[in-house]
Amino acid sequence: MENFKLEELRLLEETYRGAVPQLQFNSAFELLIAVILSAQCTDKRVNQVTQVLFPLANSPEKILRLGQEKLEEIIKPCGLSRSKAKHIVETSKILLESYGGEVPHDFDELLKLPGVGRKTANVVTSVAFKIPAIAVDTHVFRLANRMKLAEGKTPLEVEVGLQEIIPRDKWSDAHHWLIWHGREICKARNPKCDVCPLSKVCPSSQA
Repeated sequence: MENFKLEELRLLEETYRGAVPQLQFNSAFELLIAVILSAQCTDKRVNQVTQVLFPLANSPEKILRLGQEKLEEIIKPCGLSRSKAKHIVETSKILLESYGGEVPHDFDELLKLPGVGRKTANVVTSVAFKIPAIAVDTHVFRLANRMKLAEGKTPLEVEVGLQEIIPRDKWSDAHHWLIWHGREICKARNPKCDVCPLSKVCPSSQA
């Protein structure tokens, strides 16, 4: 592996050690719903919505009692409320019918749930069940390519590339390092290269 990649990872760990998810949740089901809601929406906005939703419905049974129409109304600020509500209701039904109301630990089982793609499944397995995984969201995809840690045209290519260069026991932590770095410094537009702790080793640094 190129030395600059090792140094980038070392500096990311040093800077963001202990970073945790911004989404607020108290169970695997709450996390699953929050991640579904986070598609094309900020975590801050999702947290504002779930502060209203979860006291009313924080289990598959309660979601079904709430109903899709009321659910759509509550989650409207997150955008795509009709499709997200439909997925959440369908997922709640499947969890009750096939998994005893519990969120499955298995990655492939999670992928069977409506509205759950690789990113969501990786977040849930990693954060809720402490199984090493690297979820590739927009921040991780952008940074992996920009920093040349793992270049790829698709999230899956980037995910595989990151898995190859990051020790498995650090996959989940590295996911958070990259997200926080993308939020705080390495922004999509006008990255703050002048204050970036990785500026001396990043191939794309403009500092």
